[in-house]
Amino acid sequence: MAVAVIMPRQGQSVESCILGQWYKNVGDEVKTGDLLFSYETDKAAFDEEAKSDGILLARFFNEGDEVPVLANVAVIGQKGESAEAFAGGAPVVGDSVSDADSENKLDEIAKVIEFSVEPDSSGGRVRISPLARNMAEKTGVDYMKIEGSGPLGRIIARDIEAANAKKPQSERAQQQTAAKTPSCEPIAISGDFEVKPLSNMRKLIAKSMHQSLQNSAQLTHHLSADARNLQSARKNFKQQFEVGKIQENVTLNDLVCFAVIKALKKFKQVNAHFLGDSIKYYSKVNLGLAVDTDRGLMVPALPNADDFSISGLSNHLRQLVGNARKGSVSPDLLSPEAATFTVSNLGNYGVEMFTPVINLPQVAILGVCTIVLRPKDIGDGVIAFVPMIGLSLTYDHRALDGGEATLFLAQIKNEIETLNF
Repeated sequence: MAVAVIMPRQGQSVESCILGQWYKNVGDEVKTGDLLFSYETDKAAFDEEAKSDGILLARFFNEGDEVPVLANVAVIGQKGESAEAFAGGAPVVGDSVSDADSENKLDEIAKVIEFSVEPDSSGGRVRISPLARNMAEKTGVDYMKIEGSGPLGRIIARDIEAANAKKPQSERAQQQTAAKTPSCEPIAISGDFEVKPLSNMRKLIAKSMHQSLQNSAQLTHHLSADARNLQSARKNFKQQFEVGKIQENVTLNDLVCFAVIKALKKFKQVNAHFLGDSIKYYSKVNLGLAVDTDRGLMVPALPNADDFSISGLSNHLRQLVGNARKGSVSPDLLSPEAATFTVSNLGNYGVEMFTPVINLPQVAILGVCTIVLRPKDIGDGVIAFVPMIGLSLTYDHRALDGGEATLFLAQIKNEIETLNF
């Protein structure tokens, strides 16, 4: 009997996934445990294995498609069996059915699949399929003004086609001409070059960064802290680790994160989420840590980071970074909502100052810079070169005033300089 292969739900916060690569073609023999396809959540990648033996009868989505979780992705069965009853939300590969007919099958079988976009005039949410949304963007149809003909008023491909057909002939002709005519003369550039499409990961990162800057009022304050206390603590922990007195090789970043957590406990207005017309303040610190991986930037969260000692924090951060780089971190921990504050450390790269971008709905993020020798008055009129670590705090001015942000940044500086690690 034919069985559907669905897009798994990786975490409660995940609503859709990007289909990466197909490992099997229609007509291929499939054994239980064979890799069928890869897929990505916001920032983690997975492989889906076959749960039964048979023939891959149909594939309903193409590589690069955004697929709702729990949607039918493919069908495995015996040769000669029909896969029509499982048809998904995109044309079946190799099938001759129209886009609209394929979407109607989805509407009839998987009504739970819903794509929410901007609120409509009544305050509700508009339901529209991915195909219809792409068609609307290409044809310039305003789908917010269309009444969908699918179940529950869902807008499907035929609704966009009908709306576009109602446009005056002159407008449609102008639209077609604009699509064919380059906006400017091509510029001749000498030298070799290579054009590569964006990876799915880079698309997700670009979308997230653009939305953050577009939908918030971000400012950055820069300040330096005396790093002698940090360096002394780091040296002490390293010596204890080398002789086997402690199990964790505590790093400078661990020490900075520990200081940040202490500061957040004193400034709970920074340990928060801005929700538009309200602010959610957290009593526990769920620390986000920016991690550079081969696949792109990831920001996993460490829940209840304020419960750990410096050694415990170092251990959990090391595991978190390792899981992120292996791609095995839970998608729930990669959601921006999972963290209440984020630390991004570029000190290892020699960066002296930068402007980190907030992971909304968080209200702030700390950029940690490299340590630089700078002149400082060390008392009695003596000026000496002292190691100073740069700190860059980006905050959402909708949630925090400049004075609050400055006091919080000064508190981090104080914790770094005086905390007994």
